[in-house]
Amino acid sequence: MTELVVADLSEEELLARIVPLLGPTRALVGNGDDAAVLAAPDGRYVVSTDVLVEDRHFRTDWSTGFDVGWRAAMQNVADVAAMGARPTHLVMALVLPGATPVAWVEDLAWGFGAACERHGADVVGGDLSSGRELVVAVTVHGDLEGQAPVLRSGARPGDTLAHAGVRGWSAAGLAILEAGAAPDTIEHGARLVRGYLRPEPPVVLGALAAVAGATSLLDVSDGLLRDAGRIARASGVTLVLHDPAEAFAEDASVLAPAAGRLGADVAGWLLTGGEDHGLLATFPPGARVPEGFRTVGTVHQPEGDVGRVLVDGRPASDGATGWDHFTGR
Repeated sequence: MTELVVADLSEEELLARIVPLLGPTRALVGNGDDAAVLAAPDGRYVVSTDVLVEDRHFRTDWSTGFDVGWRAAMQNVADVAAMGARPTHLVMALVLPGATPVAWVEDLAWGFGAACERHGADVVGGDLSSGRELVVAVTVHGDLEGQAPVLRSGARPGDTLAHAGVRGWSAAGLAILEAGAAPDTIEHGARLVRGYLRPEPPVVLGALAAVAGATSLLDVSDGLLRDAGRIARASGVTLVLHDPAEAFAEDASVLAPAAGRLGADVAGWLLTGGEDHGLLATFPPGARVPEGFRTVGTVHQPEGDVGRVLVDGRPASDGATGWDHFTGR
């Protein structure tokens, strides 16, 4: 029996298959009209957008449609959480080559809807187009629920630097896939690969950090060193990270078997690995760091160049600090 592909269906026929998989909506007006109508309870909305491109951000020989849909939703809700907000509504646009299996697209919609449901967010619309590359573009809205947004620019000398979520798992999972190693033959290997394919950002902790008085907040998507540098530059401070082997001891123990098998550096994954979508925050001196965050460093008055990141008191070694979307490294 010939596999049904996107080119076999009209746009309306494909929508009829995938919209029910995205889950129910609590929007004032959801799917089915030219645009959605959303409530803005406190008069403001947090908005962010992100794009996944086949063979740049995912590979279909590694990732199911569910995996890609899950990742597309999670990396967007993490951005909203990094402003101290709660994700509420998402829209998704797809560019689909005609040979894309319809079952794969249905699986993507299922994964996207499941990830949104995990955090109480609705899918309220989107768009479909044919094209040569498979592209998933997502826009997310969030509710600040009366809180001020937490920016990258608020860190001050004396603040505590804290992190929520896992570190280095996604990078290790990607390395396992790239090496062609069987995940089940490496201790924790399957967990690491899942961390790459289906990240679990600590979304609820973003709003909790805002309530706890976080002075700055950021989604660590491109590597700890690179993203810490963004806070440091925006705030005009120096960030000093504790020894990563100690600050991220639990993660290091999970990463060690894969690093040994692949000849990789655990510290490299901890410091430069991207796409875990953890949260990096700073809290005022003496403030209680919320449960779910761990203290990983301190904020200092800059000496010399503004925006420096030190590791255990020393400048980070030369080389890559994380992922850059244009250089691909």
